Amino acid sequence: METTLGDVAKGLEAKFGDSLKKTEFRGELSYVLPLARLEEVAGYCKGPLGFDYLTDISSVDNFGDEPRFELVYELYSLASRLHLRLKTTVSEDDIAAAPTLSGLWPTADWHEREIFDMMGIRFSGHPDLRRILMWEGYPYYPLRKDFPMEGKPSDMPDVAFSNIAPLEGGPFVTSPSSSTVKDREPRARHPDILDQPSKGGYEVDSEPA
Repeated sequence: METTLGDVAKGLEAKFGDSLKKTEFRGELSYVLPLARLEEVAGYCKGPLGFDYLTDISSVDNFGDEPRFELVYELYSLASRLHLRLKTTVSEDDIAAAPTLSGLWPTADWHEREIFDMMGIRFSGHPDLRRILMWEGYPYYPLRKDFPMEGKPSDMPDVAFSNIAPLEGGPFVTSPSSSTVKDREPRARHPDILDQPSKGGYEVDSEPA
């Protein structure tokens, strides 16, 4: 008998009850769960429910909210060809609270390293939690929302350095304005003047182009 998403939902809710919050949208099934139950729920998904393939882990910075960070796990069953999404949150005050799932799905190793590198979330029990894109000792986390798109200067003698890279134009649509491209491109303006439009020469027309 073919397993359906309805069967998956019944199995999860029977096992974990009110610990899970379900969302169904356009044929996709997602559950929000407490961080403290992540390992247990993930293990049940891989074992009895047969989600043997972890396709991705992503992170979200809900800057200004608490808990600030969200982790999103995309699971897939090769046998039943079903997709399941798990979501949980991590507090900025407890940034090392997320458990590694590399013991369940080995591919979690590199996904977690990338999240650590770009967002700063640490995964307890990870076998080799090192930066994977930036160099060791780099002091910032480039995918956090308070990290400017122009970058931040840093310098590690004999290792690497980074400078601010002013951005102009690019693939993002800017608001219509009589200013030059440089002045009306939000990413080209330093964060210190984002709340002071007059200093950045940033004008927004009230009427669309």
